[in-house]
Amino acid sequence: MTDKILLKIAEEFGTPVYVYDAESIKMQYEKLTSSFHKSTRFFYAAKALTNINILKYIKNLGANLDCVSINEVKLGLKAGFSNDKILFTPNCVDLKEIEEAMALKVHINIDNISILEQFGNKFGNSYPIFVRINPHIYAGGNHKISTGHIDSKFGISIHQLRHIERVMKSTNLLVEGLHMHTGSEIKDADVFLQGLEIMFELAEHFPDLKYVDMGSGFKVPYQDGDLETDVKALGRKVEKALTDYHKETGRKFQLWFEPGKYLVSTSGHFVVKSNVIKQTTATVFVGINSGFNHLIRPMFYDSYHIIENLSNPKGAERIYTVVGNICETDTFAWDRKLHEVREGDILVFRNAGAYGFEMSSNFNSRLKPAEVLYLDGKAHLIRKREEFDDLLKNQIEVI
Repeated sequence: MTDKILLKIAEEFGTPVYVYDAESIKMQYEKLTSSFHKSTRFFYAAKALTNINILKYIKNLGANLDCVSINEVKLGLKAGFSNDKILFTPNCVDLKEIEEAMALKVHINIDNISILEQFGNKFGNSYPIFVRINPHIYAGGNHKISTGHIDSKFGISIHQLRHIERVMKSTNLLVEGLHMHTGSEIKDADVFLQGLEIMFELAEHFPDLKYVDMGSGFKVPYQDGDLETDVKALGRKVEKALTDYHKETGRKFQLWFEPGKYLVSTSGHFVVKSNVIKQTTATVFVGINSGFNHLIRPMFYDSYHIIENLSNPKGAERIYTVVGNICETDTFAWDRKLHEVREGDILVFRNAGAYGFEMSSNFNSRLKPAEVLYLDGKAHLIRKREEFDDLLKNQIEVI
């Protein structure tokens, strides 16, 4: 998808607008499927982007689905995923939500002792489950997205193995899968191998084990010089580890991964308009017609997004600070070199497919943007821009 196409989409659908390139998603998925053994299953982490059209497209590529809420499960079923291709991995939910997922007959992943005991006491071995382990491996580019360290709320500590075993024995739990997810933006592929070794050690305590889920965290490059997870090298190393383990023990497991950002991040382009150029004594600001209510990642995670001027791609380079129109500190980029920006120019944020629209809000009573899918050479509106009445539709006036 070219920048000329993005400009046409901005003209047709207005700004701000999220644009997703279907071909990019396909390329990322095929990188994975060509890098790992054909038996490996990939579960798209729906929380990255849940537009129903994206879910349908990824399902048609052959992927499975990883869900963290019961509504993501329902969206997955509505998109056409069969229940055996959906894994439900909630966090800090009560047993009622687990039971709702059971009724939908999806794979269930339990990540704390309390729910494990409640589930076991009520259902015993009547419904096979996964157990999410916290391996105490620190990984992830930002502490806010690292989930495998000792202070994380996610998973059951490897040091609580005896407790898990007691629950299994006393309630006759049937554990068919082990799961761990250490974080996002993992640069060192050996982190996965370290986790896999831990899984091999734990497997001795789970006689009915069929599946080993390594989560994800495959890194995508956000700026020049960034590393990307070498999935081909990882695929070779993982296959060797599994083969060696099989030779030593006679046991085989199906390997699962849960790519989210890796599949959709690079497909996404967030297109905005420059509202105002404001020069102060120290800084030249580009104020755009969006804010962290549409793209919170830079403020929330200190994430970096390449920003480019689509309207003036050959203009002289100048230094700007790009800010939004929200009444809070709302900075997308400090002291960034951009081709000269004029009021009314169209700018684009790259790598905006994951956790962009998905984390958007109506803060300041601003409206959420439109979403467009570029598929088979044509731009398709897949979510209309909100209107003023959308702000009021669930409010109940009592005064």
